[in-house]
Amino acid sequence: MKTDRAETIALLALAHIAGDEDLLHRFMADSGMDSTELRISAADPAQLGGILDFILGDEARVLDFAAAAGLDPEEPMRARLTLSGAYVEGRGTIQ
Repeated sequence: MKTDRAETIALLALAHIAGDEDLLHRFMADSGMDSTELRISAADPAQLGGILDFILGDEARVLDFAAAAGLDPEEPMRARLTLSGAYVEGRGTIQ
């Protein structure tokens, strides 16, 4: 997966979180971010990875997000691996 696609998926995840008040409060409590920091995080690839980590932390969240965004449920994980620059032995960088 290309980095720009991974960032787009992370931004979709951020929009998904922001659109659900309960999920947003849970994310902010877990991350320690306030609303200003959350807005700034949209420009930081490391923070985008953290947003995906939150989504990936619960299977129901992954499935809900994927369905809402029209994504295959595996795409958020692939996006997270791309944003981290993950390297899988024998495969090189995740594509």
